[in-house]
Amino acid sequence: MLKFLRGNRHERAGYELYGASVAAAREPYFYVELGVADTIDGRFDLVCLHVFLLIRALGRHKPQGPELGQAVFDAMFSDMDINLREMGVGDMSIAKKVKKMWEAFHGRADAYELAVAAADPAALAAALTRNVWRGTAPAGSAERLAGIALAQDTYLAGQALDGLAAGRVAFLPAATAGL
Repeated sequence: MLKFLRGNRHERAGYELYGASVAAAREPYFYVELGVADTIDGRFDLVCLHVFLLIRALGRHKPQGPELGQAVFDAMFSDMDINLREMGVGDMSIAKKVKKMWEAFHGRADAYELAVAAADPAALAAALTRNVWRGTAPAGSAERLAGIALAQDTYLAGQALDGLAAGRVAFLPAATAGL
């Protein structure tokens, strides 16, 4: 009850940051040049990658950053719920599907965290191949996506908490990130 009365002071910024992550994940470069499937699964995987990178960056800004990261996560799964409903998924199975997506996000985030924290492009490329391309990536695509992700991680780490808390984040253009 108290949470309801207090509200979430980061809710609006969380939705704005999440929206920027989705926009970055929808860049045509990923689908045209790297061969990511332009499907619900392919889009979900790229959104997961971008949200993971953003939440990782937010986590560096203690104590407010992790709270803001939670707001981004909450916005993501609120949006997933809404999208499933718009696609006609019945109310009875929404919770199960969202839980499965939640688990998929966490599994991916765990795999990506190990590789990104170690700045290991080969390990990140392997994790991306497993998740984004379901085991077989077009030649060089996983390595390029790993380079983009590592460049984004560095770029996001340099963004000030003031802007992030106001819902402003910038991602590098995918075509030039990691070069």
